[in-house]
Order: sequence, then structure tokens, then C-alpha cells
Amino acid sequence: MFKYEAQLPQLPVPPLEETLPRYLQTVRPLVDDVSFERTKEACAEFAKPGGMGEELQRRLLARADASTTSWLIEWWNDYAYMGYRDPTVINVNYFFVFKDDKRRRNPIARAASIVTAALEFKKLVANEQLEPDMARNTPLSMVQFKYMFNSTRIPKIPSDVTRNADLATNNHIIVMRKNQFYVLSTIHSDGRQLSTAELQKQLQRIYDMAGNEKEPPVGALTTEHRDTWAKVKMVHLSSAPCNLLIKRPSKFQLRDRLLAVSAANETTTNIRSLEKIETASFVLCLDDTRPVTKEATARACWHGDGRNRFFDKSLQFIVFENGKAGFNGEHSMMDATPTSRLCDWIIDNLAKDKINHGSPVANTPLPAPERLTWELSSDLMQGIEEAGRKFDDVVAKHDVRVVTFEAYGKNLIKKFGVSPDAFAQMAIQLAYFKMYGKVAPTYESAQTKKFAYGRTETCRSVSMESVAWVRAMEDPNIPNKIKGEMGRKAIAAQSAYMAKAIEGRGVDRHLLGLRLSLKPDEPKPSIFTDPNFAYSCHWKLSTSQIPSENYTGYGWGEVVPDGYGVAYMVREEALQFNLASMHLRNEEFQTYFHEALHEMKDAFEAAPAPPRPSKL
Repeated sequence: MFKYEAQLPQLPVPPLEETLPRYLQTVRPLVDDVSFERTKEACAEFAKPGGMGEELQRRLLARADASTTSWLIEWWNDYAYMGYRDPTVINVNYFFVFKDDKRRRNPIARAASIVTAALEFKKLVANEQLEPDMARNTPLSMVQFKYMFNSTRIPKIPSDVTRNADLATNNHIIVMRKNQFYVLSTIHSDGRQLSTAELQKQLQRIYDMAGNEKEPPVGALTTEHRDTWAKVKMVHLSSAPCNLLIKRPSKFQLRDRLLAVSAANETTTNIRSLEKIETASFVLCLDDTRPVTKEATARACWHGDGRNRFFDKSLQFIVFENGKAGFNGEHSMMDATPTSRLCDWIIDNLAKDKINHGSPVANTPLPAPERLTWELSSDLMQGIEEAGRKFDDVVAKHDVRVVTFEAYGKNLIKKFGVSPDAFAQMAIQLAYFKMYGKVAPTYESAQTKKFAYGRTETCRSVSMESVAWVRAMEDPNIPNKIKGEMGRKAIAAQSAYMAKAIEGRGVDRHLLGLRLSLKPDEPKPSIFTDPNFAYSCHWKLSTSQIPSENYTGYGWGEVVPDGYGVAYMVREEALQFNLASMHLRNEEFQTYFHEALHEMKDAFEAAPAPPRPSKL
């Protein structure tokens, strides 16, 4: 699995003379002439010989030279994730909705099969037998897979940390039902994995044990502000001496208080329960709802009711009463590509009967799953109720719409001779322009895993070519042939930037490194105080693609209050876009996507791709 890891090059630090012109190129289509001149002056000042730009570049190069991993990875993990203090659900976590398994409509049967397949994938990771990810013939970093199983984000102040438990010795999962937590061992006493039939038997026992009454939702604490949750956990769940905990001011709440209750009562109940959750291979959420529509299943997998979840776990599989299923991922140490590989593998191998389910008969006596218990003080109960109220308020402020466009997909787009991903990006640009009459800063995730410890770079999708094209598309006086030709130029510009970003030569990570190289007492150079700097990365459109035929939903939340989270899938014969926002007229945006995609087809068919040069 890690056989290429030591050979991977380190993430480069691009030269200033490359980044600054590229940065200006991305700002130009977003701003007016006057403010752009100000941005040019700021860049010129930053680039002066012997100036601050040169000094920050020198520091960044020195950091890169001294690094044995990546000059960016520690900064990025903290800046983008661990130091982020707003709730992770809605703001950070993402989801997949699995396509239906028509052979397993029973929710217990569906859940048991998913658990078996996930455990088979875990073996590949634990034994380092998983084949490395490849981009054509280029190996990609597999470091993120270390944070897949038995991994939990731990709330800390000022920045969270990750806890990885031993994969070999922790062979249990946590099953949630009616807000209750159950420990389900996945192996026999002799180390053999439970068969799917045995897992199904154990899951049925959990259904029966949980009954019909919901318990206080301790899991709701993971929907809180990270500082609030950290304090609750410390006071109520930690193993710190109770005399140190109970003397804290009352404002220190939630995780602090959760740990302190056990300490004050001289028990380890809460500590042990949290330990079992944090060391589990993953969490399985058995929900009592029956979502049917794409929007309902998207919301159920994205956030659900916020109670029957533990959002700090890297992996949460979710199964509903009608047999539908999905996944929720904690984003801090893993991007969606590793977990998508996991989920794709599960769905593919179950569909193709490649999973060893073991004996279909479950005759071996098994100990009952253990229900975890909690000592909940009155103030902790108030904290749980408050977390639930806050969560409900946040969810109510959000809307989700799913664009399912089935007139064509990847197969036709390839016949146009253009990148399917870039084509989808231009559809986003055109739909937004139709709705607002202007363009907006757009983020697309670009994978940099060809480098050691690589994660992502920003592909800035808006270009002068894309702006000219969306304007032309809305001009009835311009022929479709011209629109198609301009569309090809817009797609070429997006593809060229994406190619640079994948090589670690976008502008955003480099500028971040330069900014973080400033010392605390040093003034910020004007390039970073220029209003266009903040505006150009105010991602009103936060976008990314997962190419899979196995999902009927995929998405996350917006990254700015006046923006959209746009997750999309380009399938063989369809395109799908998940639109999440704070009620920014998603239903209208949804309609404009359909308009845009139909009109793009007409334009690109009117301007056929030029013939490829002969190889002879």
C-alpha cells in the first residue's frame, strides 16, 4: 500500500514570478478596472527585489528544505480543519448516498452486508495490502488511509487533534440506534470475523434491545462548537482528577463536564463509554426514518436529526428503515477520495458477490452487544438539549436541492472533445450567471496526492474566457457555433489551471504559505490587505466532483454564508449536482442548471471539435 510513498516528490514551492502573474490572472475577471489596478500595484510592491515578498519566499523555501513530509501539511491540517472551531456537521463533514441494493431491502440485512464489506476493506488497510491509488501511471500518496479506521477527531482548545487506535486490537464497531450506543465485537474469541449472518443476528438484537424509546442524545454534543464540546468532554468524560475538574468555572462546559461527572462520582462510566467509541473501527447508525426523495436522503446522510450520530468518527455508515443507506465522513485528516474508494469498493463488491459472507447460518452462541451507559448530570442534560436546539436551528437555515439531469452525460461530453469535469464546471458558471447576471469566485478541489502527504490545491475556475463565454451564451444575437467555440476556450482555460493546480502550482496554497511565514509582529504586506485578496477567495461557489456510478447523492455545505456548496457527479449518461445553501433560492438555481446544460449541448454540437493531429 505504501510501496511508493518514499519515492513521492515533495510538494513544490512555486517561484514568486510564476505565482503573482497567475494570481492576477484569476483576479482580473472578478473585479473592476480601478480595483484591479490597486491589486497590480500590491503585487508589484510584493515582488520588489529585497522586499517582503522575497523574504517570505526565502522563509518558505527554508521550511520546505527542512521538511521531511510537506511544507504545507501541518499548516493546512490545522488552518483548514483542526483549528476550525464552528461545528463540523454542515460546515466540514460530507456525505454519500448509496444506490439501492434491491437484494437487501431489509435494513438489518443491508447493514450487516455493509459492515462485512467494510471489515474486508479494513483488512486490506491493516495488512497494507491495498493497491496504491494511481493517476494513470503516477502513484499517489496513501497517507490519508492511516486515518480511515479506528480514528476519531478529538475536540481540544485551541485546535483539535486526531486519535488513532490500534487496528489489530480494536475489533469492535459502535452501533447507534435510538440515540443509544452499542459495542458490537466483530470477531469471535478465536479471532475469526463474524459472518454476515452472525452480524445480522447481532444487529437484530440491538434493534430489540433499543426498543422504541429514544435515550438522551449524547451524540448531539458532537454537533456543537468545537470549544464548547471540548469543555464538555473535559469536565464530564476525562480521567483527570475530580478536584481539578470541579473547580473550573461554570463556563467550562460540555466535554469537560462529561468527563468530570465520572471523576466526581469516582466511577469510570463516561470515560469508558467514550473510550469504546473513540477506539471503534467505525460507527454504524441505524436510523428509524424512511427518506425517499433525493433531497430527503441527502439531508438524512448529511446531518440527519443530529442525535443518532457521532460526527467525530472518521467513518459513519447510515442505514434507514426502508433499506436505503449512505455515509458521513469527518473531513479533517481525509479528503473524500479515500472514503469514496472505500464506499465504491463496498458497493461494487457486494453487487458482484465478491464479498466472503461466511456461513449463512448463525448457530454459534454470541454474547449480547454491550449497551454503553452514561452518567448525565442535570447541567450536562441541559448542555445536550442546548446542542440539539442549536443544531435544529442551523439545519433549518439550510436548503438542499438536487439537480438530476438525464438527457446526456460523460459519454456525449467526451464526443464533444472536452473534459467532462471542465464541462460541468462551465455548467456551474452558466447557471450562476443566469441567476445573478454576474460571476463569482469559484473553488474547485484539485488533488495534489502525487506529492508526499499531498491533499488539495484550489482550481480557480473563473477566467476571462469563461466570463466572455457565459455572457455570449446569454446573448441571443450570437450564433451557437460561436458560443460553442468560445465554450471550448473557456474549458481549455479551466483545464490548463487545473493541470497547474495538480502539479502544486496553483496560487492559493503558495499564498497561504507566504502569509503564514509572517512573524506575529510583522505588518501584513498590501497584497494580503487588498480587498480583492479576500474577495477572490470568498468562495461563493465551493465545488468538487466525485466520479461514481454507485452514489445517488454526494455533498456538503456552503463555505460562506452567501454562497453554495455544489457537489457534482458526471456519470456515463447523466449529471448530478447537489446544491446546498442558506436558502439562496436553490429551487431557481436548480432550474437554471437544466437550462444551462440543454443550451450547452446545442452550442457544442454546433461547433464540433477540430480533428486531432495525425500520429503518422
